[in-house]
Amino acid sequence: MELLRWKTRIAVLWVLMAVAISAHNIMGFLEPGKVEGAALTTGMLIFMVLFWLIPLWMAFVSLTVKGSPNRWANFVVGIIFTVLNIGHFIEHLAPPSPVQILIVGSTVVATALIAWYAWKWPKQEA
Repeated sequence: MELLRWKTRIAVLWVLMAVAISAHNIMGFLEPGKVEGAALTTGMLIFMVLFWLIPLWMAFVSLTVKGSPNRWANFVVGIIFTVLNIGHFIEHLAPPSPVQILIVGSTVVATALIAWYAWKWPKQEA
């Protein structure tokens, strides 16, 4: 039962990450003076979709895959997303937008917690 609790925590954090990315994209259109008709390339759109879909798939993986592969997948992908989110957070510091800093900051915390939970995963079931 303890392992299910850890898996659920990680899955919920992955869903939080995906929802925060959705909110980040929506709020970007709602902030006054932020949208200036930037042309999105196909590559940019694919990156944005992957940045949204990977956390959703990781939530599924967290609850279905057993053992060490689950733990290591969450740890590695959590670290990768934490680094990407920190870069994204720094990008939003100039000019500062309190809304975007709050949303992107929450993604940094969520993915750092994912990596931490995966690292502290109960050893008897890893």
